[in-house]
Amino acid sequence: MTKVFAPAKVNLTLHVTGQRKDGYHLLDSLVMFADVGDRVTVMSAPKPLFEVTGPRATGVPTDDTNLVVRAAALFDIPAHIILSKYLPASAGIGGGSSDAAATILALSEITGDTCLPEGVTDLGADVRVCLMRQAARMRGIGEDVIPCPGLPPLFAVLANPGIEVPTPAVFKALANKANPPMPKRLPHGIKTREFIDWLASQRNDLEPPALSTAPVIADVLQALASLPEARLARMSGSGATCFALFETDKAAKGAAQLLSDQQPAWWIEPARLS
Repeated sequence: MTKVFAPAKVNLTLHVTGQRKDGYHLLDSLVMFADVGDRVTVMSAPKPLFEVTGPRATGVPTDDTNLVVRAAALFDIPAHIILSKYLPASAGIGGGSSDAAATILALSEITGDTCLPEGVTDLGADVRVCLMRQAARMRGIGEDVIPCPGLPPLFAVLANPGIEVPTPAVFKALANKANPPMPKRLPHGIKTREFIDWLASQRNDLEPPALSTAPVIADVLQALASLPEARLARMSGSGATCFALFETDKAAKGAAQLLSDQQPAWWIEPARLS
């Protein structure tokens, strides 16, 4: 039996820098991973079996539309896989991609294969960075992933209002698809306050079209920005999950409790990003 944690992926920045002729959008994004996420358990079995459990299992598909099933199919061995679901679906924090990456890591450990199976890139743009599981810069359509060492940890409150935002609709509503990328050189060796200040000078280009697609995201951003000691509030990915950044773990945990009291129906978690 092999158990692998599948952390939430948070797009601290997301610059849309162009669009290819085949329709794929070009991105430049700084990503960190949270200490909250799903869990994937993999066991050898005589035939494939996939189960979904956990507090957010309702509605999660168990057929080959689930990236876990598609990731397992890249290996030649049958396996019994249990996905314990804690992250909201279609939420802009890479839950499905992280689950697929965790499945690949678990099956690679079981098989002893140190090379990624052919077909990994076909699983989606976020799977490669989710396999890295550390602060990284993503460019292109997700195939260009560069580790970003030397960044301080961040303390965040993650919040989702309980809606699914379809990524294609957000990209379709994006007015300008050729925006400036991040600076060529990213911060290195700076403190948390300075890092947050730098992040505030960057963007998530999908935030405005997501707001037009799901106006409730504006309420989430306003609630996060109003929390005591919040330094920056921004949307992750294509939404609807948003985050607020804090300088300390204590401030983030206190703010998460306050927001949970105010919005008991939302998914809200304090998180350390690294």
